[in-house]
Amino acid sequence: MGSASPALRRQAAESLAGRVDYLELRPFALDEVGETAENQARLLLRGGYPESFLAPNDKASLRWRQAFTRTFIEQDLPQLGINIPAAHIRRFWQMLAHLHGQLWNASQVAGSLGMAPPTMRRYLDILTDTFMVRALQPYHANLGKRLIKAPKVYLRDNGLLHALLGIETLEDLYGHPVVGASWEGLVIEHLIGSLHDHTAEPCFYRTVAGAELDLVVSTRTGMHALEAKLGLSPTLAKGYHHALADLGIDLGYVVYSGTESYRMAKDAQVIGLAEIMRELH
Repeated sequence: MGSASPALRRQAAESLAGRVDYLELRPFALDEVGETAENQARLLLRGGYPESFLAPNDKASLRWRQAFTRTFIEQDLPQLGINIPAAHIRRFWQMLAHLHGQLWNASQVAGSLGMAPPTMRRYLDILTDTFMVRALQPYHANLGKRLIKAPKVYLRDNGLLHALLGIETLEDLYGHPVVGASWEGLVIEHLIGSLHDHTAEPCFYRTVAGAELDLVVSTRTGMHALEAKLGLSPTLAKGYHHALADLGIDLGYVVYSGTESYRMAKDAQVIGLAEIMRELH
């Protein structure tokens, strides 16, 4: 995750056509750092960039992430040929941090920042193309339901999300309104990163009536439904059960921050992050 050398990108485009493949290098995941509760909490707070995750303390980790965002905006983007005012893209990025896990509305963001909606869409494309943001697309099959058509936006690294929001410690995070959406984003990134089926199509499901799933993945082996819930005693809204019924899925997974796996309802299996990664892999 991050930017690529402009010279390398030009070489791949001009001289290696048909002979080049692309590998997305992601930050640390739970299965790479050790599947312990401590490491999971550290990933949730600090994100997966090595210098941030391995920093000697939370203050040093936050300082590195704040420096990273500044360098990315002021140096990396111009080197990629993206010449927009640094202050504009920083304000936009911070706005996305406050909208983490919410539906994208270009007009709403434009109104808040005093810019035009097409400019906001361009900025979103820039941060998506440089692997900073994920615009998770909605499920779009014709089910005879009124489906939400806007994507949901997530900052792809939790550590950068928290740096932009000024969150330094786990205590700060657990007292912040973003904590549930932060766990949701962490789960989504881990699960999409676990998919080795290149035909898989990750998306979310939401209807106007309120049926909703955080992540739906269609693979060659079938359709998988997942809901992220922070805490050790997850609860489900009726929208979860309605969504499964809409999609014809008998059993969905509720990915929580514990480790024990158990059936909480006829159509809901509670499971830890490490175990569901192995299941999808």
